[in-house]
Amino acid sequence: MDATVTKRWLLARLYEPEQTIVDCRFTLGKPEAGRESYEQEHIPGAVYLDLEHDLSSPVGEHGGRHPLPDPQVLAARLAKLGIGNGSRIVAYDDESGMNAARLWWLLRYLGHENVFILEGGFSAWKAEKFPVTDHQPVRVPSTFATNIQPQMLADVGEVRLQKASAASSSASPALPVLIDSRAGERYQGKEETLDKKAGHIPGAVNYFWKNTQNEDGSYKSSEQLEEHFAGLDKDAEIIVYCGSGVTACPNILALEKAGYRKVRLYAGSWSDWISYEENPIATGEE
Repeated sequence: MDATVTKRWLLARLYEPEQTIVDCRFTLGKPEAGRESYEQEHIPGAVYLDLEHDLSSPVGEHGGRHPLPDPQVLAARLAKLGIGNGSRIVAYDDESGMNAARLWWLLRYLGHENVFILEGGFSAWKAEKFPVTDHQPVRVPSTFATNIQPQMLADVGEVRLQKASAASSSASPALPVLIDSRAGERYQGKEETLDKKAGHIPGAVNYFWKNTQNEDGSYKSSEQLEEHFAGLDKDAEIIVYCGSGVTACPNILALEKAGYRKVRLYAGSWSDWISYEENPIATGEE
């Protein structure tokens, strides 16, 4: 099954007991807005997970603006919400799926594959006049055991090695491809509103994450995405990053939908890379 589900698919399964719907709405710069929106109205039965409080750990000197949460802390939070290893999770937001994709990636990293993203998000659901409520469900705690998938993750050391090998005359042709998921202006270093330095990791190629979606917020078809990523070798190892490890996740989803299987997330992303003064920075096109 695809990693995304339609509004009508969810409507038909809205009250199935093995399912948990998760509201992931969050607005950068307005950290309370997502929870306030959830408390005002949400899809019936949905619980809320906050990007910064639940799906990230506290910011430190390194690790970027949204460091990955401690797996056991996240597992305990999921269990408290009644999410167990037998649960089917459907996540949504109102930010083109970027926060829902963060939860999708995190759950798979914890070893839980039965997770999906609602195409179009909350506004599209409401526009169809599908049910919404302000009632917050009472959830019976469950048990969530982790099975960490380390092959899904890349750290700054691996990215440095990749860049060092790429600069070497003896570089292997099988080096990982580094993808920057941010908008072209940020990748090129023409503007930067979120991080202290502008530019990109040297050698990275730019595939803006929103270009994987249609205007209605649904993902493009597998065939369209294959065409979008046509410049990439399907057998290549790919490391994906963005500003803080959030919008890289929808790009990872799109790459997998297009048939790429060796895809990893550089979780700290650009905001982690620039926290090391010795790391080089590139601008312009590659």
